[in-house]
Amino acid sequence: MSLLTVGTVAFDDIQTPYGHAEKVIGGACTYISWAASYFIKDIRLTSIVGADFPKEEIAELAARGVSMEGLKVIEDGKTFFWAGKYHENMNQRDTITTDLNVLDDFDPELPESYKDSQYIMLGNLTPDIQIRVMEQLPSTKLIVLDTMNFWMDIAMDRLKEAIAKVDVLTINDEEARQLSGEYSLVKAAEQIFKMGPKYLIIKKGEHGAMLMSPDKTFYCPALPLAEVKDPTGAGDTFAGGFMGYIAKTGDISFEGMKKAVVYGSAMASFCVEEFSLGKMKTLTQQDIDRRIQRFVDLTSFSI
Repeated sequence: MSLLTVGTVAFDDIQTPYGHAEKVIGGACTYISWAASYFIKDIRLTSIVGADFPKEEIAELAARGVSMEGLKVIEDGKTFFWAGKYHENMNQRDTITTDLNVLDDFDPELPESYKDSQYIMLGNLTPDIQIRVMEQLPSTKLIVLDTMNFWMDIAMDRLKEAIAKVDVLTINDEEARQLSGEYSLVKAAEQIFKMGPKYLIIKKGEHGAMLMSPDKTFYCPALPLAEVKDPTGAGDTFAGGFMGYIAKTGDISFEGMKKAVVYGSAMASFCVEEFSLGKMKTLTQQDIDRRIQRFVDLTSFSI
């Protein structure tokens, strides 16, 4: 099965208590694609970069089974750049610089070879772009959309239009409260389901993730780690693991999504152990299997 992923391919400059990584590879599409590539070999990337983006990085993704037909390279432009600094607790960060560069003119036109994609992961972009992509897809099996509070602040009506078209919405707990106007996450979910999605994933950072449907809830804790070096990309890596597992199995039932949430959480737990893609590029199937077993051991008990 194929996975279409739409989002940013970027440069990041990251400061954490563990160090400073200057101009490293980042972007939602990048993390999603790397994580998903451990599960399936038909990933269709849609993004935009400048001529300054390293060709070897594009080649590495292509070697992982990621189609680059949808990557637009602007020869006289610069790639999207984000710089941020994390606080001591690693849960809060300050944005230092955001240079949209070529992303400012991103208007994705999907290649014909992408339009039969069944599984769609819409990374955090403007609701206009997310809607435009969905309008180019005649038949899909599952559409997942990620968004953030910024779009709730400046484009709430358009965001709600996008949410109404998708199967799964992924946001963090504060965004769920802002979107719904409810503090209780249970009540927040009730309001969000009225907007259209069948499922909701609420990401809670170091406290795990919740998968919700109108009548069921599943909670997956985060794996306790001795060191978290760089949380950047963890949410997108979660999405990649989640969607990669779903596309591999074809199981979009609640039970299937529960397993996908665990796999997504496992991939995210690898991501934060190194800066940028340092950990994501070196994983083996045995690493993933062992990490999944740790999640099983963390949550299993008998009465």
